[in-house]
Amino acid sequence: MEKVNESDLAWTEYDPNPKDTAFRRKELSSAVDADELGCSLYELPPGMRSWPYHYHTANEEALYVLSGTGLLRTADGEASLTAGDFVTLPADVSGGHRIVNDSEESLRYLMVSTMNEPDITVYPEMEKFGVFVGSPPGGRDERTFDGYYRIDDDVDYWDE
Repeated sequence: MEKVNESDLAWTEYDPNPKDTAFRRKELSSAVDADELGCSLYELPPGMRSWPYHYHTANEEALYVLSGTGLLRTADGEASLTAGDFVTLPADVSGGHRIVNDSEESLRYLMVSTMNEPDITVYPEMEKFGVFVGSPPGGRDERTFDGYYRIDDDVDYWDE
């Protein structure tokens, strides 16, 4: 058994190009060298959004809200999030999600996932998908193949 207290871990800041996307993350499972289970603590500031809307094809995820309120965007629409809420996100299109903090306070939550690879992560609104071989999304191991591609870039199996 390995144990870590989240207060002993530093935050990793994510502030990608879209101005409404910014959050902090502590990778709890990495700190204890978990192999088949991923778990991260997230803090989403007021008015910000998490990763772009996406779903995984090989990894089920779960969300547990620790404090604050927000919205969960899903394939079925929006659902409110409050402290104590637990949501499962299947490894298919029905598990599509993005977390939005539409409140005046920080939203803190845990994201838990299986760590299966290979995984294809689909970003329908961006019309892209990511491929992860050798280590799943959020994994620590070196990947033997990975990249992001446009969904519409379909080619024939045989070159003509």
